Amino acid sequence: MNIFKSLYCRSFQGVFRAILPVLPYREPTLLSSDAEVVEVLKGKNCSSVLLVTDETLRKLKLTQSLEEKIKESGILLSVYDGTVPNPTTQNVDDALKIYKENGCSALIAFGGGSAMDCAKAVGAKVAKPKKTLKKMKGVLKVRKKIPLLIAVPTTAGTGSETTLAAVITDNETRHKYAINDFPLIPHYALLKAALTVNLPKHITATTGMDALTHAVEAFIGRSTTKKTREKALSATKTIFENLLESYNNGQNLQARQNMLQAAYDAGIAFTQSYVGYAHAIAHSLGGKYNVAHGLANAVILPYMLKTYGKKIDKKLWKMGVYSGLFDASTSKENGAKIFINKIEELNAAMNIPTKIEEIKEEDIPQLAKTAEKEANPLYPVPKLMTAKQLEKLYHQISK
Repeated sequence: MNIFKSLYCRSFQGVFRAILPVLPYREPTLLSSDAEVVEVLKGKNCSSVLLVTDETLRKLKLTQSLEEKIKESGILLSVYDGTVPNPTTQNVDDALKIYKENGCSALIAFGGGSAMDCAKAVGAKVAKPKKTLKKMKGVLKVRKKIPLLIAVPTTAGTGSETTLAAVITDNETRHKYAINDFPLIPHYALLKAALTVNLPKHITATTGMDALTHAVEAFIGRSTTKKTREKALSATKTIFENLLESYNNGQNLQARQNMLQAAYDAGIAFTQSYVGYAHAIAHSLGGKYNVAHGLANAVILPYMLKTYGKKIDKKLWKMGVYSGLFDASTSKENGAKIFINKIEELNAAMNIPTKIEEIKEEDIPQLAKTAEKEANPLYPVPKLMTAKQLEKLYHQISK
């Protein structure tokens, strides 16, 4: 990267880092039961609420308990269950129509990151009805209070229940972009392990690795705080201790609850400290080929950490020592290698591939440009990279 662009990126990130302590970040209030969700709705005088979810979760009857509790309370419940992986602008438009037609004043996002992204985008459109989603792309473009938003994660991974981001795919161009603003942070989050026990094993695996990617990228970045470092370390340790058990024994409620907490902590960490190139690359693959975000991150993460090289040895060593992967007598260089190896071993134990077969060689230059544009100057990565440099990583992860 040329010196002028490098200076611009680091200056941009420096400004954000300087004002981080005064930015209006908030953490969602945690709930533990469906009954508490109803109490919140009643307490906020919500007479009509829209539940945003997907068809599969409704068919599995995961939403049934909450739906029944809301209906029993006399609150009018409307449901949008058309959310797809990598939610589209059409999803948002369809959900928004139901919201308006039923006079809703609150949103419940029930599912993984896709349902939450869709619900957040609906909230943004309610707050800014005259502004298109595309015009809200980027940072601080909403700037208005959205309706009450309660997040109910059914996967332990995305951390979307804590974040200020909604990632949306344009229906026509298939371009994937993020809307980032403080009003999009959910007001409440229900962490309920019972909702995750019957997840397919590959979803448990890839969403868990998504959470690990959040924690690692937040920790190795250049915009950390004491709080985000603590959250990232805690999440990393918890994931190494509980993810494989959740994968092998899905009925272990304690391991499942621990993973939900880890995803939540990692979400808080990366909401404030941001992510890095692994996420930018994953987003480009999701937009172009609809590759599941968690799967993409799981494959990319070890390659990306190796690409950063010695710049992150000390930080990976700290994460490894904290997580109990090795003791403090291990050298920084060896510790970093062990940490990356442990990620690869975890992927292998959960049958996560080492390559992403959808990538077409002729698409790589444009994919790299898309990822570079997303990451620079916003993401405070350990090492700045150009689109040309990112192309090498696409080649590494493609078959």
